[in-house]
Amino acid sequence: MEIALEGVFQITNWKETPYQENNDGSKLSHAKIKQTYSGSIEGSSEIQYLMSYQTPLSATFVGYEAVVGRLSGTSGTFIIQHNGTFEKGVAKSTFHVVPGSGTEGLAGIEGNGSFESTENGQANYVLNTNA
Repeated sequence: MEIALEGVFQITNWKETPYQENNDGSKLSHAKIKQTYSGSIEGSSEIQYLMSYQTPLSATFVGYEAVVGRLSGTSGTFIIQHNGTFEKGVAKSTFHVVPGSGTEGLAGIEGNGSFESTENGQANYVLNTNA
């Protein structure tokens, strides 16, 4: 049975390093992020994104997020694969749980979801899962 897990995550650390910068303002960068989760997921995560900025205010990104926490009272870890955009100050991503990445009580977790940033380094998430 699929259930929707919803809540908020808060970015607690963001370190971004450009590895190619162009005269027109476009660039490629690598970001390392830490977050805390509340709501249906209680825990924390570490993410690494590769980002392509077309302008200083417009980007696409891909990456992997390692989540450690509790879902519906069950503890474990799992990996999320992201595909997102940053436009007009709002970050959005669609994502899926990497098959076979769940551990402990979350072994076998599957699902997909999305997030959209709000303010002050926060975002609302939804994860549709079998957990």
